Amino acid sequence: MRSHFCGSLGSEHIDQDVTICGWVDRRRDHGGVIFLDMRDREGIVQVVFDPDTEEHFATADRVRSEYVLKIRGRVRARDAATVNPNMKTGEIEVLGKEIEILNESETPPFQLDDHTEVGEDVRLRYRYLDLRRPQIADKLRLRAKVTSVLRRYMDEQGFLDIETPILTRATPEGARDYLVPSRTHGGKFFALPQSPQLFKQLLMVSGFDRYYQIAKCFRDEDLRADRQPEFTQIDIETSFMDDKQIMAVAEGMIRDLFKEVLDLDLGDFPHMPYAEAMNRYGSDKPDLRIPLELVDVGDLMAEVEFKVFSGPATNPKGRVAALKVPGGNDKLSRKQIDEYTKFVGIYGAKGLAYIKVNDKSDLEGGLQSPIVKFLPEPVRAAILERVAAENGDLIFFGADSAKVVNEALGALRCKLGEDLDLYTAAWAPLWVVDFPMFEEDDKGGWTSLHHPFTAPSCSPQELENAPGDALSIAYDMVLNGTELGGGSVRIHRSDMQEAVFRVLGISDEEASEKFGFLLDALKYGAPPHGGLAFGLDRLVMLMSDAKSIRDVIAFPKTQTAACVMTDAPGVVETRQLSELSIRLRKNEE
Repeated sequence: MRSHFCGSLGSEHIDQDVTICGWVDRRRDHGGVIFLDMRDREGIVQVVFDPDTEEHFATADRVRSEYVLKIRGRVRARDAATVNPNMKTGEIEVLGKEIEILNESETPPFQLDDHTEVGEDVRLRYRYLDLRRPQIADKLRLRAKVTSVLRRYMDEQGFLDIETPILTRATPEGARDYLVPSRTHGGKFFALPQSPQLFKQLLMVSGFDRYYQIAKCFRDEDLRADRQPEFTQIDIETSFMDDKQIMAVAEGMIRDLFKEVLDLDLGDFPHMPYAEAMNRYGSDKPDLRIPLELVDVGDLMAEVEFKVFSGPATNPKGRVAALKVPGGNDKLSRKQIDEYTKFVGIYGAKGLAYIKVNDKSDLEGGLQSPIVKFLPEPVRAAILERVAAENGDLIFFGADSAKVVNEALGALRCKLGEDLDLYTAAWAPLWVVDFPMFEEDDKGGWTSLHHPFTAPSCSPQELENAPGDALSIAYDMVLNGTELGGGSVRIHRSDMQEAVFRVLGISDEEASEKFGFLLDALKYGAPPHGGLAFGLDRLVMLMSDAKSIRDVIAFPKTQTAACVMTDAPGVVETRQLSELSIRLRKNEE
C-alpha cells in the first residue's frame, strides 16, 4: 500500500515518486496551497497540494487532524528559506498528486503533540491516541531497540531463550500472588509468577546451563512510579560460573546496551558492600551522583543530656547520623527546612534537627540551632570536626532506630541532590554486594533479605549458629539511585537449602509442600549456578528520561492497578464463577 514511511524520506529521495500512508498531524491552508503534515511511526513529512490537481486538492481541503490518508506524490527539495532543521525530513517535502481518505476521525480529546500537557487519567483512558504522540512513541521505539540489543548480546554469549510457565503454584516471595482459579480442579488455584526463579533453577539442573528470557511477571502489591502489577524482567541464569563471572556478563550487557543505544560509556562499575552503602548513604541503592554522605555521630551523643540524641545513641538498634549540606545556609531558607522536616516524617522520623554553621571558630555564638544549647562545647567541636564543616554549611541530624534514620536521611539526601542540583555526573553505576542473608522481623524471627534460594557465604552449621551474621553471595546493580536488577549465587545442595528453611522457620512438611519439586531436583546432581534479573521497564525509564515506568509500557495500569481504557478488572458473570466453584461473599453494610 505504501512505498516509504513518512519519517524515512530524505534528500536521497528527491525526484522520486513515493506513496505514503499515515495520519494527518496538522493541516494548514496558505493562500490556496494546502499543507498536510503526515505522520506515521517513523516521523512526520510535509505534503503540499496545489489547485493544479483539482479533484485531489478538493479532497485535501476537507481532511482534518487524525484522518488516515494514502498519498502519492513526488519528493522535492524545500526552498532554502523553508528548510526545517528540527525535523528529520526538514530538507524535503512531497508534492501531492493523488490522495485517498482511508478513514475519517472525530476530533481527538486532546492535542497529539509534545507541547500539550494532558492529565494522566485522560492519557490512559485514550491510550491508543496517547501512543500516537511522538514523545510516547519514541519511548516505545527505544524499548524495542533495547530488547533487540539485549537479545543479541545474550545470544552471542551462548545463552538460550527458554520460556517458563505462566500458570504455576503460589510461592511465598514477599508480595501477594495473582491467583487464577482452576475449572478442572475445583477449589484449587494457579498463581501467576512473581518471577521464573524456581523454573530457571530447574533448567540448570536439566543441563541448560545458560538461560535467559524476557519474562512477564506479576505482583499484587502497592504501586509506585517504578512499580506495576505486571512488569517485564530480563531474566538470566547460568551454571558453572561464580558471582564475579555472572556480574561480568551482566555488566558487559549493560555497557554494550548503553554504548549501542545511547552512545554512552558508563565507565567503571565500583563494588560497594551493603553495610558501607547503608552507613554512608542510608540506602542499599545509593545515587552516587550526589556527593552528600551520612556520618555517624552516635558516639559523640551518648553522654549528652538531650534524650532525643542520647537515647538512640545508646540503643544497639539505634543510630544518630549527620548530613552536611555545603553552603546550605544560603541555599535553604527556614521555610524549606520546615518542608524537609515534613518530608522526613513520611519515613517515620519524628523531626529534623539542624545546625547552621555561621562561624565554626565561635562554638558559642557562631552556631545557630534550637539544639545547640543541649550540646556541650566539646561535643559541638567534635561534630564540626567529624563532618568537616565549614562556615556557611548546614548540618541535618537524624536520631531514631537505624532503620528510620537510614530511610529518612537517605531519602532527604536524594531530595536535596535533586532540589539543589548537586549532581556531579550524568550516570553513576555500581554493584552493591555482601548483603546479609536475613533480616529480623517484628516478632524476632528471620526473613530472607532476597529470597530463600540465595546461597550464603558460610557453612550450614555457621548459618544456623549465627543467622544474623551470615552474608549472602548476592549482588544488586544500581544506576542513579535506581535498582536495575539483582541476583545471587543459588543454593545447589540439599543440606544448605534445608538449613536455610530451618532458620526461616519453614518446617519439613511446609518445605515439601511448597518446594518439594525443587528439593527433589537438588538431589539429582544440581550444578553450582546463579543468575540475576533486570527490570526492563525501569531500565528503559532511565534510558528515556521518563518519570514513570507507565510512560514506557504500551498499556500500563493506573496507581490503583486498574486499566481505565478497558475498565479492567471487571465483574464476572455468576455462571462463570459457578463453573470455577467460586461464590462471592457480599460485603455487609
